[in-house]
Amino acid sequence: MTLATEAPAAKRNLRPAAIASRYGTFLAFLALVVFNMVVTPNFLSLQTLNVNLTQVATIVVVATGMTLVIATGGIDLSVGSLMAVAGALAPMLFMGQLGIPPGPLALVLSFVLPVLLVMAFGWFNGMLVTRFRIQPIIATLVLFIAGRGIAQVATNGNLQVFKNDAFQFVGLGRVFGIPAQVIVMVVIVLAADWLVRRTALGRQILAVGGNEKAARLAGVPVVRVKTLVYVLSAALAGVAGLIVVARNSASDANLVGLGMELDAIAAVAVGGTLLTGGRANIVGTVIGAFVIQLVRYTLLANGVPDAAALIVKAGLIIVAVYIQQRAARG
Repeated sequence: MTLATEAPAAKRNLRPAAIASRYGTFLAFLALVVFNMVVTPNFLSLQTLNVNLTQVATIVVVATGMTLVIATGGIDLSVGSLMAVAGALAPMLFMGQLGIPPGPLALVLSFVLPVLLVMAFGWFNGMLVTRFRIQPIIATLVLFIAGRGIAQVATNGNLQVFKNDAFQFVGLGRVFGIPAQVIVMVVIVLAADWLVRRTALGRQILAVGGNEKAARLAGVPVVRVKTLVYVLSAALAGVAGLIVVARNSASDANLVGLGMELDAIAAVAVGGTLLTGGRANIVGTVIGAFVIQLVRYTLLANGVPDAAALIVKAGLIIVAVYIQQRAARG
């Protein structure tokens, strides 16, 4: 690169839109932290930290899978319903409602089978998108509707209350004082970031999202890559569903994962991943999820109704997309 080309590039990087695109999410996070430190009582207490970490963990887990899907130019509206499916099946297994006596085997299967089932649903999403050429928003809308219906039918729409310390550990347990679900979140984030940055699959995901036709001509297995990201998204939704029901000591197919697809998409958009594909900012998604959580916490802590958080989240998405478009235009 010559000096003549370096100068315009440097100038573009100093433009407000470029700065906002690169650092805006982190600055928003810092602003929310400072605001709460000044205004919200007990914000810096361990109890408040624990509340926010446990609430954001499932958003981060689901949003990480959503980042991979969006990086290919897709979208996954089914994640909340798949959380409900996994959350409904797990208690049925370890409580012996499906013919397997309660015990160690049933407990292990309650972690494994729900995730495998929703992965199969993720494969179904991927097939609709790749083989049947259905737009992702329509393809995943099928399970957005039917998935929760499946969970409700399986449980007869009843609340499943349980007491199983081994299963509930993933939602209520601690390791050296750190919530187990936060440890799960960190492991998933690190694995996803490594996948995107360091593996051939990560490069293929970005290539498909950047230019699918060019990726196909370059030998990238587009169908396999796009199907796989929906499977991964579903798997992480399943893990999040298990965490939620374990944390609540109950499974309600009507409520588990409700609205999670919106929080996940908002976290991805606010975190800087282009909704048109070709980029996957896992760290940005994590910060975006914390911004979403802190917005809700700030409003509630200061007496603003929770419904207002929905309006603010919608506004954040609009601002994030606008900044992305301005930055893309240079």
